[in-house]
Amino acid sequence: MPYPEIMIHGMRAELAQLGIEETKTSEAVVDAVKNTDGTVMVVVNSVCGCAAGGVRPGIAMALQNSEVKPDRAITVFAGADIDATDTAREFFTGYAPSSPAIAFLKNGELVHIYERKDLEGRHPMTIAESLMDTFEKVCSRSESAAS
Repeated sequence: MPYPEIMIHGMRAELAQLGIEETKTSEAVVDAVKNTDGTVMVVVNSVCGCAAGGVRPGIAMALQNSEVKPDRAITVFAGADIDATDTAREFFTGYAPSSPAIAFLKNGELVHIYERKDLEGRHPMTIAESLMDTFEKVCSRSESAAS
């Protein structure tokens, strides 16, 4: 049974306020991944404490402080957008389901992923620095749609 929307609304809003597009259906996820030239950052959002304490604030810091960004950033909410989350995870070939998670797809192919084990217990600044490094490695300088 999905989480009630009233319970997760604020958690969704944290990412939406950053310009990260909510993709609540499988079709929206596929459209975003397949119809974006360049890099898509896919955030698997979660109700857990590590998402609230580190991941969402770390993503905010990275997007606000990096000149190099993905062409597009989308999010699915694990435990709420069940079909969309399952569809997003189909692009994460070779990785077990993880939430939270942050994946980078370039032209539809996975090029980097942060699983829960890479994020849990990390300070937001540590996550932000790691994300900014990943932006530099997998995004071109002209990519800035997630600003």
